[in-house]
Amino acid sequence: MAWRGLAQRGWCCGQAWAPPAGGRSCEELTAALGQPRLLGRRFNVFIQQKCGFRKAPRKVEPRRSDTGTSSEAYKRSALIPPVEETAFYPSPYPIRTLVKPLLFTVGFTGCAFGSAAIWQYESLKSRVQSYFDGIKADWLDSIRPQKEGDFRKEINKWWNNLSDGQRTVTGIIAANVFVFCLWRVPSLQRTMIRYFTSSPASKVLCSPMLLSTFSHFSLFHMAANMYVLWSFSSSIVNILGQEQFMAVYLSAGVISNFVSYVCKVATGRYGPSLGASGAIMTVLAAVCTKIPEGRLAIIFLPMFTFTAGNALKAIIAVDTAGMILGWKFFDHAAHLGGALFGIWYITYGHELIWKNREPLVKIWHEMRTNGPKKGGGSK
Repeated sequence: MAWRGLAQRGWCCGQAWAPPAGGRSCEELTAALGQPRLLGRRFNVFIQQKCGFRKAPRKVEPRRSDTGTSSEAYKRSALIPPVEETAFYPSPYPIRTLVKPLLFTVGFTGCAFGSAAIWQYESLKSRVQSYFDGIKADWLDSIRPQKEGDFRKEINKWWNNLSDGQRTVTGIIAANVFVFCLWRVPSLQRTMIRYFTSSPASKVLCSPMLLSTFSHFSLFHMAANMYVLWSFSSSIVNILGQEQFMAVYLSAGVISNFVSYVCKVATGRYGPSLGASGAIMTVLAAVCTKIPEGRLAIIFLPMFTFTAGNALKAIIAVDTAGMILGWKFFDHAAHLGGALFGIWYITYGHELIWKNREPLVKIWHEMRTNGPKKGGGSK
């Protein structure tokens, strides 16, 4: 038999074997036990134990990602949460992964500016009514006995002392603080990594392009971004207006993330990104392009001032070098994409997009004025 031939050649139970001195050979054990096929799997175990052989335990090697990079590749800086390597699965056809983000970027940008145009129309329409309501409220306050130490009154006083730009970005800052607090909830870590960090290798491609704009893992990262946004809020809202600014800011977050996607696919570095830096770079670049002679200073070095135009040139140079050289502390591609979008919008985009919103506003006006005809009958 085939099994006996293996035993004669010195093989027993699938293992190389030599008879121990003074012991019984595997062939003798086989003859004593009879036909091995009658015992099946139990026979193999019995012979393996009797011959003194035990299969060594198999070492479990850690799973590697498809890209072959270690988990340290995703821990780019302290600004990014520690992400497991199995959280991202790069596509074997990376160019195809950019189709959906491109369509989302174009569609979201169009919806953002269309909504902003309608928002502005509704705001202008309600200003007259708000004016008369304000007069009535002031008259009631003058005849109503005032309460000392009224907390609500102090809040209203503080709110009214803010500029239009500061009131506009207050909601953005509050949203960033709320998402930052969500990062501190351990049970939400998987959800936060899935939806609030952007990567072209993630299973969810489109929604993180917007949600990651409000996401910060590091307190220093969030504080720095929100300080810059607060500092430039008055200037950018005076230039664009509240409604147009919101459209530009949200679109800039999505566009800067798409530029980051393109760079990651081109270089094969699929680490996650998060933060409002891309959108804030758009705000910074727009203000510096519109007011290039304005004087700026660093918060920790207020004695050194420089023009806004020179600051913008330096920022673009640093981000370009970082993108080419592969610096990993910041997402330089997102920064550069946001800055270029801000320059383009102030130079050309305002005329091409915002100045051509009249057809949409007229359609909305007709819908609001006429409305559905009563009776529902046709003539």
